[in-house]
Amino acid sequence: MSANKTLIIETSAAVKTARELRKLYYTRVAFSVTWVILVSLLAKTSFTAATILLVIYPLWDVVGTFLDIRANQGNGTSVTPQYVNAAISIITTLSVGFAITKGVPAALIVFGAWALLTGLIQLVLGLKRRKEFGGQWPMILSGGQSMLAGVSFIAMAHSPNMGIVNLAGYSAFGAFYYL
Repeated sequence: MSANKTLIIETSAAVKTARELRKLYYTRVAFSVTWVILVSLLAKTSFTAATILLVIYPLWDVVGTFLDIRANQGNGTSVTPQYVNAAISIITTLSVGFAITKGVPAALIVFGAWALLTGLIQLVLGLKRRKEFGGQWPMILSGGQSMLAGVSFIAMAHSPNMGIVNLAGYSAFGAFYYL
């Protein structure tokens, strides 16, 4: 009888975690779609709006990461990768705010480094969650894509055609993966 109770409790915890993560992923989709629309409409015409949107993106990742930690409470998995991700995103938020004062290329390099690092963390976390929960292919693919995007942002930062608007595609892919 005790084994049945343990199974029911573990199943209930897994269902709760899955439900909370699903709600978080839909929230992240809504944010990303809104961000893409705002960047597409405002970034080319307003440097101030572009700057705010650029700084808000990694800041939102901090919020999303803490919501992810909350969703995973009590399931026995380590949240260390999420805390590392939150710390990196906080540093990135501050760094992007500083880098944009040096110009768009500097901000894109910082953003690219952030995408590369957090993509690696997402990839590792997705692989870990795959062992525990199965699936996770969108998270794994998103982490790999984020790493590649980060490298391309850094490589193309000084291209005359590269600007903050180019980050909209990155966010749109993120929304797709969360969905």
